[in-house]
This record gives sequence, structure tokens and C-alpha cells, in this order.
Amino acid sequence: MRKVWLGAGVAFGLAACFVGLLVVGTYTAAAGLLGGGAVGLAKNAVPATYRDLVSKWGNHCSAISPPLLAAQLYQESGWNPRARSGAAAQGIAQFIPGTWAAHGVDGDGDGDRDVWDPADAIPSAASYDCKLAKYVKGAPGDPTANMLAAYNAGAYAVIKYGGVPPYRETQNYVKTITTLAKSFEAPAGRVPPSRQAAAAIYYAQQKLGTPYLWGGNGTADHGGRFDCSGLTKAAYASVGIGLPRVANDQYNAGPHPARDELMPGDLVFFSDDLADARAIHHVGIYVGGGYMINAPYTGAVIRFDRIDTPDYFGATRVTEDGARALPDRRAS
Repeated sequence: MRKVWLGAGVAFGLAACFVGLLVVGTYTAAAGLLGGGAVGLAKNAVPATYRDLVSKWGNHCSAISPPLLAAQLYQESGWNPRARSGAAAQGIAQFIPGTWAAHGVDGDGDGDRDVWDPADAIPSAASYDCKLAKYVKGAPGDPTANMLAAYNAGAYAVIKYGGVPPYRETQNYVKTITTLAKSFEAPAGRVPPSRQAAAAIYYAQQKLGTPYLWGGNGTADHGGRFDCSGLTKAAYASVGIGLPRVANDQYNAGPHPARDELMPGDLVFFSDDLADARAIHHVGIYVGGGYMINAPYTGAVIRFDRIDTPDYFGATRVTEDGARALPDRRAS
């Protein structure tokens, strides 16, 4: 729930024209803004506690990168150093005991190898990736894809099939991690505009004036009411993109444009800790001109609000592949 809001809603009578002009103008201007490549980590995408470790060890070998290592850690544990799985995987990197015994390293040089200590587990994850990359270096194809395939299916399978093996699970894993890595990359140029954004805005615009409901998904049993992440989830579901239910899980559904590069349809996020995406507590849909469509809090209605508040955290340009790559933590 949003804690503090600065400014009031924009009059609904002018809202449709306001959104229409912003969307048309912004997308016309964006037509030539396609940029390529990305370098380093996106601002605040990795919790500050782990950023230096990921930046250092993500360059341990050429087959990995800081964004790729971040994607693996996020997919495995959601940055939870005490995570456990039903398969006995442990810690932030989710090593099973046998793999840890063989490949765990003393990353912080304190004389022990502790699977529960990120200072050991993150270097161990990077080191293990690089060992796998060496095992399969003779296989044709992309070295990073082959490394990820070896992580999922074993090095023997990659060598046997001369690259990523024809296993659906393994192919999906490779695509998931490489796609998710894009949400941790610092864009080297302009982030491509979203094709679905205008339709998502249109959906949200139809909900202006609807009363807020904590936990609301817009369903009949909720009286057609929403909370913040329920509205963003429904808006993108209307264009065939499935987002997670919780705001901080939606943050990694695509790349992260800078404040001065925002475009209509971007999701904008607000956090209790401006250095940690895990502390995100609110999300809205940007419409341009510094405004978003916002389901703010109990007692209010869905309305336009300004995004420039002290707890503004950042933005995500949602992509279909990015949303699909997000881990499902409901079972964990």
C-alpha cells in the first residue's frame, strides 16, 4: 500500500485527452530510439548488500556477466540467503549438499566454506558456472548458453548433443536466465518501446474512478476493484502478458529505463529502501508528463498521480519474454 502521496488526482473530464496526447506524442518521438547492448548492472536491481559481490564475481570468466549471475541468484532464491527447497537446495545460490561439497569455495577467505553465507555462496556460484563453461568449451554454439545448459542438464549432455540439448526443460532454462538477465542490465542505450503498452494504458484508463480495494484483482467477487499491483497485473493481462501478483516481483518483468527515458505503459515503482528492490511497496502505470494511473490506498479511487515523490524507486518496461521468465515463488 502506498504510504505517502504528493499532489491530487487530475480531473477525469480531461483525463482521456491528456492520456491520448501523451501516448501519441511519446510513441511518435520514440520511433527512432531503439538502442542496443547493455553494460553492467541496472541501478538498484541487485540489493546493495550483494551488489559488489555480483559485480566482482560476475566477471570471473567470459561465459558469465554480472547481470547473468544476478539473474541466476534471483531465479534460485529471490536474494534470500536462508532459502531452502524441497530438494534440499540451500542458501542464496541453492546448492544441494553434494554439489556444494565438490564446488563450494571460501569466497571471503575466512577459513570456511559456508553455503548459508552469500560471501561464499555467490563466489561459489560464479566459480561453478565457469567450471561448467570450461567443461563444455569445445561444444559448438554460444558459450553462455552451453554453460547454462550444462548447469541444468549436465556437461555430458551438452557435449553429446554438440550444444544445448533438445530437452524442453533445459531449453526453457537457458531462455529464462538469459531473458531475466536483461532486467538486471544497465541499458547502454534507449530501451525499445513496448508494443503492448498503449493497450495496457487503455485498460487502466477505463478503471479511473474505481474504489481501491486492498488485495483487489478486479474480479466480480472483489466488486471490480483493485489494489496497485492488481491493477497493473490486470492491465497487462488484457494484452496477454502475465505478471506476478506482488509489486516487487513485477519489477523484473523487463529492462529498466531511466527517469528521463520513461514512456507510457512503463511500470513505475516506489520503495521503502531506495537501494533495494525487495522493499518495493507500490506500483503504478506511467502515462507521461510525470503522471501515472494509480490505485493508491484504501478510501481513494483509481486516479492520476504524480510519480515524483521521495520514495520513487525506478521503472520497468514490461516485455512478454521478461514476464514469462520471472520465477513463480508461490510454491516456495
